[in-house]
Amino acid sequence: MEIITRFAPSPTGLMHLGNARTALFNALFAYHHQGTFLLRVEDTDPERSTPEYAHQLMEDLQWLGLAWQTGPTLGNLEGEYFQSHRQTVYHQYYQKLEAESLAYPCFCSPQELALSRKLQRASGQAPRYAGTCAHLSSSEIENKLAQGLKPTLRFRVQRDQEIIFQDLVRGQQRFASNDIGDFIIRRADNNTPAFFFCNAIDDALMGVTHVFRGEDHLTNTPRQQLILEAVNLTVPQYGHISMIVGDDGTPLSKRNGSQSIDDLRKMGWLAESVVNYLARLGHTYLEDAGFQSLTELSSHFSVERLGKSPARFDVQQLKHWQQNAVTHLDNDRLWNWMQTGIQTAIPENLREAFITGVRANVTYPQEAEQWANILFTDDINLSKEAQQVVQTAGNEFFQQALAALMETQGDYSSLVKQLKNTSGKKGKALFMPLRAALTGETHGPEMASLLPLMGLERAKKRLQKWVD
Repeated sequence: MEIITRFAPSPTGLMHLGNARTALFNALFAYHHQGTFLLRVEDTDPERSTPEYAHQLMEDLQWLGLAWQTGPTLGNLEGEYFQSHRQTVYHQYYQKLEAESLAYPCFCSPQELALSRKLQRASGQAPRYAGTCAHLSSSEIENKLAQGLKPTLRFRVQRDQEIIFQDLVRGQQRFASNDIGDFIIRRADNNTPAFFFCNAIDDALMGVTHVFRGEDHLTNTPRQQLILEAVNLTVPQYGHISMIVGDDGTPLSKRNGSQSIDDLRKMGWLAESVVNYLARLGHTYLEDAGFQSLTELSSHFSVERLGKSPARFDVQQLKHWQQNAVTHLDNDRLWNWMQTGIQTAIPENLREAFITGVRANVTYPQEAEQWANILFTDDINLSKEAQQVVQTAGNEFFQQALAALMETQGDYSSLVKQLKNTSGKKGKALFMPLRAALTGETHGPEMASLLPLMGLERAKKRLQKWVD
């Protein structure tokens, strides 16, 4: 049996970390089994869905490297993989269910339903549909339609049944049909389908075998199983993954750390870092598993390693994988990742040396720009810490440093050796003032790599400043 997973987002906003992780887990499972990763756009909400969001979510998936083998093509926002173009398909199944008395029109107003739920709660009952319209006659239905009333369509749930399924993550699940009640599968407004109806129908018709989604969808599964069994379609295997929470333990949101994938890309985060982090957010790899390519992540992906507890988002962990991603980029990709201003500031013949020199100390493009300015412009601003260091070192130290610089012609190893002898300084007292005066910072890349990039004349001017 071919494994087919899917990612089925609604284009009602930008893709965030939770959506991206759902897509990633489905893709990794499909890749692991040499199966198919399918993309479907669930745009049945005409008021909130936009073509711009649909296009953006496809761009985001491509940026993350999550290639779908089946689905829409970027730039084409029409076709069978957009639910807004599949209304006739859903209509056929509505007709089938109504013809077999497995669905019926419901004319209850929102106010009537709210009152019914209030009374049920007051009497200690779980709120569910009371079945008011479940047994309307044909003439009663025609009369209400003639009055201009627009009904929803409800699925008729058999009483005293138990719905059982094996969740890929959480094991066997049991639900009582009496706790579910007859539920809406088509809304009254524009006859648009309810999410879990068209979602289930499309999964079955598109041959989806496995679905990984957030645990907030767990209660949708028994409803979808009932629908698919009623129309004789195959039910996929569902796995409900843990929710992502912020550092305060509440569901991840913009308030406690969530970012859209588009925002992360614009801020300079690398796709490889986002993927490596998300792959470990609610899923464990071997202890010694470091930075991995998407292929490696998929080869080690296992359903058995998916956690049931909430996964806590930690921006420091994301930063850790960002640093790993930078060290693994080849020089051409790293160069392209750096901002345009850096590329024009650095002489072509020093490009490779600059990349090699600063790579280990760059996490974001802005940091590369900072080092480019330090190394290739004449003016630098000393940090507060650097100012304290050079003032403590004193005038005599920099006289000796300048003399050593000129005598050694900027060879850093020889410069340090000579300065150690003439100044009597060693360790931090020797290296720190030299770095602070030359770069304006007390930390950074190896000075042996920076000094040749800076050049003898620029270094001389900076040391002369502290001599003067």
